[in-house]
Amino acid sequence: MIIIKIMWWAINIVWLIIFAVGAIFIGVRKVDAAGVFQTPEIKMISFAILGIVFIVVVLFQLIFLYFVRKSTTQ
Repeated sequence: MIIIKIMWWAINIVWLIIFAVGAIFIGVRKVDAAGVFQTPEIKMISFAILGIVFIVVVLFQLIFLYFVRKSTTQ
């Protein structure tokens, strides 16, 4: 079970890197793929969507951690 915990931590680090790169990308881009100029309002909407995805991923990771801890205590 220690391998599962190590994998859990590694996956979380990968997720954090993905979200950090996504946030940096949203913050620095001037024009999106459709050619639309990125105003502060559009960037905030993009950050909100990224935040919602982040919350969903965190919830799934916490549920997985609950089951990992439950299985290791038995």
